[in-house]
Amino acid sequence: MDEIDFNVTIVGLGLMGGSYACALRELNPKKIYAVDKDEKALKLGEELGIIDKGFKDPKIPLSESDLVVICVYPKVIKKFIKDNINNFKKGAILTDVTGIKSDFVEEINKVLREDMDFVFGHPMAGREFSGVKYASKDIFKDANYIITPNDRNKKENIELLENLVKKMGFSSVKKITPELHDKVIGFTSQLPHVIAVSLVNSDNLEIDTGKFTGDSYRDLTRIARINTKLWTELFIGNKKNLVSEIEEFQKNIQELKTAIINDDVKGLCEILDTACKKREEMCE
Repeated sequence: MDEIDFNVTIVGLGLMGGSYACALRELNPKKIYAVDKDEKALKLGEELGIIDKGFKDPKIPLSESDLVVICVYPKVIKKFIKDNINNFKKGAILTDVTGIKSDFVEEINKVLREDMDFVFGHPMAGREFSGVKYASKDIFKDANYIITPNDRNKKENIELLENLVKKMGFSSVKKITPELHDKVIGFTSQLPHVIAVSLVNSDNLEIDTGKFTGDSYRDLTRIARINTKLWTELFIGNKKNLVSEIEEFQKNIQELKTAIINDDVKGLCEILDTACKKREEMCE
């Protein structure tokens, strides 16, 4: 079994923070601490054995931790760091799970101490439920992970995070710029959530729709059970890229609609064949 020989603090013991704790527990760190305002979440984490101790006050765990994994909403992170800037251990490595990076990276780097290194990361994993009671190391199994390095990062700390997440179960780790991250995520993550929400909200059948659904509807709408506050921040925080992807999607919907209206069998077959081939190529 792989082991990590240092202390870890997880800030925000919800689904993601709890899942990090589950995965890290398998690697036998010296200690896993958690910081959260929710005393019940901390108590549950202790009872489940995924953390050694929970704290509402971050001072002690931050001062003892070599790695800090911040699993709170994007807008909270900067304030948390500023409020606790003197509590972090010297040379501490920080990372996050945030789904937007471009402006965020620059803002956070401005408030860091010189000795601190924030290696920005994004686990492409999750569930449609929230809370530590739904946490599991299995959500990371064979998932993708993105690191967005910047000029402040030390090479060895980027390598440490990359090796760590692979031990946690991630199968692919990509390193890209914050700008490219937000463009890609606008399409691969945020647009699917927009589509799922829109599909569910398009239901005007005035019947018990759930009694008539099959796998296609369930698969497409699973992620519509959304964390409203978090995804509002993510959508607005990446509005330029997301709106561009929505407009491109609308163009494709319109092409499909036009082919159907015009009984354009050839055109419709071409559209469907193109999608089928692209999807097959993704799986290779």
